[in-house]
Amino acid sequence: MKIKRISVQGLFGRHDHTVNIFDGGLTYVHSPNGCGKSTLIRMISLLLTGNVKELANVPFQRLDLFFEKGENLIVVRSENELLVQMKRNELETELTSADLASLTGATFIGPERTYMKRGDGHIVPAAEAYANDLSNKIKESRKNRALTVPEYKDDMGDDKLIFWAKDLNAKLNFMRDAGFTVDIPAGLKFPPTRYDLTGSRKEYLDLVHGISDFVSKNHHFSESVIVFRDIMNSFLSDKDMTIDAKGHITFVLDNGMTIPVKDMSSGEKQIFIILYRLLFQTLPGSFVMIDEPEISLHVSWQQRIGPVLKDVARLRDLQIVAATHSPQIVHDDWDLTNELRAGSA
Repeated sequence: MKIKRISVQGLFGRHDHTVNIFDGGLTYVHSPNGCGKSTLIRMISLLLTGNVKELANVPFQRLDLFFEKGENLIVVRSENELLVQMKRNELETELTSADLASLTGATFIGPERTYMKRGDGHIVPAAEAYANDLSNKIKESRKNRALTVPEYKDDMGDDKLIFWAKDLNAKLNFMRDAGFTVDIPAGLKFPPTRYDLTGSRKEYLDLVHGISDFVSKNHHFSESVIVFRDIMNSFLSDKDMTIDAKGHITFVLDNGMTIPVKDMSSGEKQIFIILYRLLFQTLPGSFVMIDEPEISLHVSWQQRIGPVLKDVARLRDLQIVAATHSPQIVHDDWDLTNELRAGSA
């Protein structure tokens, strides 16, 4: 479900705000300090994850989310409790926390993002934790090069089979850039020609269906790895992020020296963390809230982060709302900006 507009009334007893969510994937919320923009996007995060109890601790009177197909999610305070309803076709239905969490995926990237809490409760540096997590995922995904053949019907002609194989081969070539390869059975080549199918059609059918299964399982992840690496390297000027054959992530300086993730600059870690959260911890189609993306970024990087967020939003069909103090983050995109002012929308 895509969100088109957000409004809040009585925030801190004095602010009424409306935020329009723009097409194209990226929306900015810009305001002076104290107008409630950070609180507002945190409220949306609490609501969309079903955390109504914590949301009730925020002082406001009413919160509305308007969706593109006409639905209206209404949160109204009644004494110290919140009534949460979805209005569809003039009918209002009360929602549970589970109902809220199923409406749309939600990711909140707060300003205190350089450290994170692990499952065991320990607080650790986020960039290092994410790098280790990604390395483990890459190693695990690259492990299985053998193909498994799912059940299928032999209901396609040779031309269709050859066309499908060529399409799969293009995807395999792309995935190889992230280190994802498959073992082609001896005696077969891929993609096959019409001549290759003669006398070996069943073997090639098995191969094409096996590769299709491999691509469907790994293409999204390998694409994320490649996009992550390429965007990181587009920001770096004196080094390159590399992912070796074992999945280890390191940075190689121009002089050949390697440095680990923990020795990155604070700005590099910020880009690393935001990209990791978007590409590996956010489901396609989700609503994403980023508070103060400008933290630790040079002005030139602040101006570049917006186009990157737009590209990732298009790639993953995300709606990204970035709350910022910085006009450099907005840069040339004031038409995508909601400016909040004290007291009124």
